[in-house]
Amino acid sequence: MSLHNLKPASGSTKNTKRIARGEGSGRGGTSTRGHKGAKSRSGYSRKIGFEGGQMPLQRRVPKFGFTNINRKEYVGVNLDTLQALVDNGKIKDAVTLDVLVENRLARKNDLVKILGRGELTAKLNITVHKFTATAKAAIESAGGEAVNL
Repeated sequence: MSLHNLKPASGSTKNTKRIARGEGSGRGGTSTRGHKGAKSRSGYSRKIGFEGGQMPLQRRVPKFGFTNINRKEYVGVNLDTLQALVDNGKIKDAVTLDVLVENRLARKNDLVKILGRGELTAKLNITVHKFTATAKAAIESAGGEAVNL
């Protein structure tokens, strides 16, 4: 190894041209910003959705409908899903929000509603936010208990 073949370790230096470091660099003058205009000035930051003064897409597209700000979104869990978990041995007798979160059927801040699709043969004590009428009937006919939070 000699002085003429020394070089930095790979990945330790950037291999990009340095701009705004004089005319001799080939990237002096306007420093790759072009001439005049907002983009050439220091401190310029483009606003999200700005289209150069043209009416932005978000304002051009017609708005319609109604969004209820008080709407409550429930995560639905069907009876056949619960029965499959019982068959796999992941649920024993009690189903709470914590059990559903463990089995990735809901997140910890979700509101949960049990839906009536499928059959339930296992005796389960289920404690969640809501039940459909068919789900509640199926749970109670299997000998279980449906408790609202």
